[in-house]
Amino acid sequence: MIKIVPDPPSSENLYKTVATAFGTCDAGHGPLFSVCAGINAEDALVHASLSLKCARETTYHMCMIEPAANQGLLWSTLHSIEMAKALVDAVIDGIESEGNRREAKAES
Repeated sequence: MIKIVPDPPSSENLYKTVATAFGTCDAGHGPLFSVCAGINAEDALVHASLSLKCARETTYHMCMIEPAANQGLLWSTLHSIEMAKALVDAVIDGIESEGNRREAKAES
């Protein structure tokens, strides 16, 4: 019997995140949060998409009511956007890192 559906790619061939810190508050210490290394790129991008969706909905809600009462919502939006950016940056850095590793392996 001929196999119609190919095998999924091995976990070795999937792109992963690299550790990426975020959440600085300019208070004289390092970042408060980080993206963990080794997360599948697809999973990280799903979370980034959800974070951006939350940022969009929060901002929309903020615009619909009194701006003076929205300081907490503004901070929530800022953190959601920072989180999404860190996830996307971690995926990109992981892809670049994996590409460099594969190139070095091919050259040897």
